[in-house]
Amino acid sequence: MTTLSAREQQQQKMRTHPGFIAALDQSGGSTPKALQQYGIKEGQWSGDQQMFDLVHQMRTRIITSPSFTGDRIIGAILFENTMDRDIEGRPTGDYLWNVKRVVPFLKVDKGLASEQDGVQLMKPMPGLGALLDAAGKKGMFGTKMRSVIKQANGTGINNIVKQQFEVAGQIISAGLVPIIEPEVDIRCPEKAKAEQLLKEAILKECSQLPAGQLVMLKLTIPDQDDFYLDLIRHPKVLRVVALSGGYTREDANARLRRNHGLIASFSRALVEGLSAQQSDAEFNAKLDKDIQSIFDASNT
Repeated sequence: MTTLSAREQQQQKMRTHPGFIAALDQSGGSTPKALQQYGIKEGQWSGDQQMFDLVHQMRTRIITSPSFTGDRIIGAILFENTMDRDIEGRPTGDYLWNVKRVVPFLKVDKGLASEQDGVQLMKPMPGLGALLDAAGKKGMFGTKMRSVIKQANGTGINNIVKQQFEVAGQIISAGLVPIIEPEVDIRCPEKAKAEQLLKEAILKECSQLPAGQLVMLKLTIPDQDDFYLDLIRHPKVLRVVALSGGYTREDANARLRRNHGLIASFSRALVEGLSAQQSDAEFNAKLDKDIQSIFDASNT
């Protein structure tokens, strides 16, 4: 009997295992807000180093919780600073996979450019090659990168998808699986139309992917239920996951339940209601309940 490599096991888990992906990748700009939501107010740290120490403590508390395991959480997306740190004396990626059986991903984008043609493309990523090399060495299975669609503008949406797939090619060449995230803003005035344009552009790019190449997609929960089924079933798409996009956890879960085969990759909706002031028993019980609710919504 052949034993699967760690990478093959991770790919199999991503393709078939029930569960969802935890997005723990708030970075520089969004870190103060994430800490405030966790009950640590601005002014309780001085300088970036201390801020990142606090956010790592928060993420460590989540990841080491008995509730956080590969039974319900199949993957976790990390910020570079988290990947470079340890949890319980082991590199974060190693801890996630070898202790928790959770597949690790790395957020690689450097934020959003100014809006043009109704969209925000990704900023240039000059150090991407070196970052992908480091990600591979630190046990990351894949990456994630985000751009945002504000208007149902065909030119802008095509530009976003083209940029995402171009960078995805570089990521695949480095031996990693890219999560492509062209988020449709939930406040987009013609959201359903934007989703139609986006789906057409993604299907076109997927059909042009060389043999053996796979991508994952992270999309806003669509206005039309089951709208992304043809992407979910596409042979070049390993998994399609949904962002919460500003919906509350309750609302995001309700929308997710109506979409077969679409699983969650929630960030703010996962940690909603967790706080530094909770005892470990309270924290773990709350996290367990929230993980279960997202797991159930992801298993439609």
